[in-house]
Formats: sequence, C-alpha cells, structure tokens
Amino acid sequence: MQTQSRIPKLHDATFDGALLWFSEMQCSNLLFHPEDDPADIICISSGERLFSKSEVKKLRLLLNELDEAVGHEKVIEAAYPIFMNAFGNQLDA
Repeated sequence: MQTQSRIPKLHDATFDGALLWFSEMQCSNLLFHPEDDPADIICISSGERLFSKSEVKKLRLLLNELDEAVGHEKVIEAAYPIFMNAFGNQLDA
C-alpha cells in the first residue's frame, strides 16, 4: 500500500516555483526555514519530529535542487513572503 506524500511536488525549479512550493508547504502546516535541516524540525505540540526519514530525504533533495537552479539566496528570498504571511505580516506590493 502506497501512501500519498505530505510534501508538495516542486513544479518548477525556478524562483516562482519555489514561491509556490513554500506556499503549499504553509497550507499543509509544514513550513520550515530552508536553512534549517528538516530532520531537526520538532512539532511543538507533540515534541515529535515533524518529518519522517523519507520526508527528510525528499526535502533535502528538493532544497538542493532549488539551490542549484536558482541559488541559495534566491531560495531564501522566495521563502520570505510566505513566512511573513504565516506570521500575519502583509508585505507591500
């Protein structure tokens, strides 16, 4: 039996693709900072790791793909407005 992955698919390894992917991660309550190792993310309410070993592997591969395609700084830049939205801060357009 195959279970559906909680990790959204990266549609394009571009800045806009990264922006969409981080947004989908936020909608799934899985958003984390791309400079943090997904293996270290702990769910505050339960004290358990948020991601399984297979999810950690998938996330590391995905973030490496984005880093190689657009550069690490652009990945961080794509995550920024999603984090601001998650914290309730609206950015000026």
